[in-house]
Order: sequence, then C-alpha cells, then structure tokens
Amino acid sequence: MSTLVEEPSLVTRLHNPHTERECSQSLMAVQDALYVLNGKWKLPIIIGLSTGPKRFRELQRTVTGITAKVLSKELKELEMNQFVIRNVYTTTPVTVEYELTEYSSSLDDIIEALRNWGIQHRARILRNE
Repeated sequence: MSTLVEEPSLVTRLHNPHTERECSQSLMAVQDALYVLNGKWKLPIIIGLSTGPKRFRELQRTVTGITAKVLSKELKELEMNQFVIRNVYTTTPVTVEYELTEYSSSLDDIIEALRNWGIQHRARILRNE
C-alpha cells in the first residue's frame, strides 16, 4: 500500500524565506565567495599555511598532489585577493616565503564549517556503503 505525500511548499522547505531582493543579494555574495575560493586547491593552501610561513617547496609537500605550476598560479591569486603575502629575503640564494594575512582569518569559520560538514558527510556515505 502506498501513501500519497504532498510535496512541501517552497516556503516550508526553506529555513529562512527571503524576499526576491535578499535572495539576489545572497546569490551574488555566494558567487563572489566561490569566485575567490574556486577550485580544489585554495582552501588546502590556506590550511597548509595556517601553521606559519612556508617556502614554496615546503608548501608543495604540505598540500599533497599539487603541481608546482598550479601552486604558483594559486598563490598569485591568493596574494591578489589579499589572503597570502609573499616575502622575499635578500639571502644567497634568495629566500621566498608565503604567509597568511590577517584578512585570511576571516575564512576561519568557513573552513571550520566545511571541515565539520566533510566529517559528517564522509560518515554518512560510509554508513550507506
């Protein structure tokens, strides 16, 4: 025997119903955030630098699987978006270190939320296998 279940209305499904304007603003803000943090490497690089400044090769070893070319590109974008500072020291040979800016700490809550969600999601998927 089957039961007919009515689909909940859109308002019922949303936790916080928004006006059309609020929805557009939210969408634009999320798109901006995704544009800045796009790809699979930016957040792992930020997490890799969270323990302190690192040289390029050291950071590449920390962020497993990233190529030098991709790491270089991602670091330039993170620097452009003010999450990373590139420090050049006039030693012989020249030493270059990367470190997080104070502004990068604005991502702490986002990273923590993603971490918690990832743990919960992995457990859910593994339970269903």
